[in-house]
Amino acid sequence: MNTNHQIVSRNFLLVSMVKLQDLLLLLNKVTLLLLKYKNSLLTENLAIHWHGIRQIGTPWADGTEGVTQCPIVPGDTFVYKFVVDRAGTYLYHAHYGMQRQAGLQGMIRVSLPDGVLEPFSYDHDKSILLTDWYHKSTYEQATGLASLPFSWVGEPQSILIHGRGRFNCSIPSIDPTLCNATNPQCTPYSMTVVSGKTYRLRIGSLTALSALSFEIEGHNMTVVEADGHYVEPFVVKNLFIYSGETYSVLIKADQDPTRNYWASTKVVSRNNTTPNGLGIFNYYPNHPRRYPPTVPPPGPRWDDVTPRMAQSVAIKSHKDFIHAPPLTSDRVIVMLNTQNRVNGYVRWSVNNVSFNMPHTPYLIALKHNLLHTFEQTSPPDNYDHKNYDIFNIAPNVNATTSNSIYRLKFNTTVDIILQNANTMNLNNSETHPWHLHGHDFWVMGYGNGKFNQSIDPKNYNFVNPIMKNTIPVHPYGWTALRFRADNPGVWAFHCHIESHFFMGMGVVFEEGIEKVGKLPTSIMGCGESKRFLRP
Repeated sequence: MNTNHQIVSRNFLLVSMVKLQDLLLLLNKVTLLLLKYKNSLLTENLAIHWHGIRQIGTPWADGTEGVTQCPIVPGDTFVYKFVVDRAGTYLYHAHYGMQRQAGLQGMIRVSLPDGVLEPFSYDHDKSILLTDWYHKSTYEQATGLASLPFSWVGEPQSILIHGRGRFNCSIPSIDPTLCNATNPQCTPYSMTVVSGKTYRLRIGSLTALSALSFEIEGHNMTVVEADGHYVEPFVVKNLFIYSGETYSVLIKADQDPTRNYWASTKVVSRNNTTPNGLGIFNYYPNHPRRYPPTVPPPGPRWDDVTPRMAQSVAIKSHKDFIHAPPLTSDRVIVMLNTQNRVNGYVRWSVNNVSFNMPHTPYLIALKHNLLHTFEQTSPPDNYDHKNYDIFNIAPNVNATTSNSIYRLKFNTTVDIILQNANTMNLNNSETHPWHLHGHDFWVMGYGNGKFNQSIDPKNYNFVNPIMKNTIPVHPYGWTALRFRADNPGVWAFHCHIESHFFMGMGVVFEEGIEKVGKLPTSIMGCGESKRFLRP
């Protein structure tokens, strides 16, 4: 993707170069960032979301087209100006249509200022971005999803480790002129380490579809950070990671240094044909392209939910960095995740309502009282909990569409219960990673089966719940989260699987809109916001 960008940092010096693969920021107290983007794409609009940055005081810089801004049209320049107020590992990516999976994405590393210590130590700090890759363009995929008959995007052709993947070019249907496995650029990603040293690996996932397991052959990993929050350390052989999540793990180069080792990532939670993504954990001074002498690790079974649930439950706040959640909530919203049909089209829904984006972004419509631009009836707070069978295909799979939003009372505590269910396919329930813009939330608990609204809240974790911005709801299970509606603005909450959000799996929250300052005219120009632009 051809986007020109320039970065300026005030209050502290930005010392790293910027590229679409890994954006490195150094934070000292409060850092004000100005990122200037020119859309040099000839035929595509653009918006960039700063995933995990809460945008306190700058909701118009969240970068969510249709929610907080109009898109950046071809040839235009847009300035994102916001405060990065907290160290951690975050992401950025396109938030327009299905553009993210075409490659406009990267990682943000925000470091602590000198003299401030973290609750763990390491010798070197490295980042690894995990993605999946399709041969079909996003145009073809979006057309298929929105068509009758329905055409699913299918499984990705490759899993990429920091932009490098593999594909069998000898498949008969592949045009040999378009696939060259001998190209040096096709060699696996290699990370060089020195024996005896400890490495912090910041691992992020921006897959379009796939849930992943990541491991490094013969090495254990200690999880120490999740979505910018410190974790009470625990050891894993393989790390399960879902689209939109970030983790930091510590790994010590303590194996035989005369050889290299495989880094491997495998698709889980989907019965798939995608080959494992492979990289090389390179012990210096071995050649970084020297293949390990072993067969790559096969990874866990794709359909084994138990270890995935166990890892989710194991993630707790570090004992010295606990942010206690409110003991009670003011509102509970139960969100049933289902696959449906609307007028024959396949859609994803929440409480039988499939989300559509309006032409005028919500932030502008609400601030300028253009309430006629979207539906005013609030989405449902619950579903027919008593009668709905989450383990079978619904007798009636028809749903409705809406662009209405949840209006939250400012500074109240809100509980969200994500309830998974069977899809329109027999014996099938998918993993959905949900991402909340503008906030971190407390992860109060997980469970299998149907959430019991009388019993399950009694088992919430009030002692050391982790705070995150992205969380999975496992097949036929539920996930409970709690957040404070204390960030004035309009915020998306959606499944981070690209095709699922495209097909309606999301909602929008408004809170404290009256407290939002004057909106910059740069976010306007679409729908009814055109009236606010002077000729």
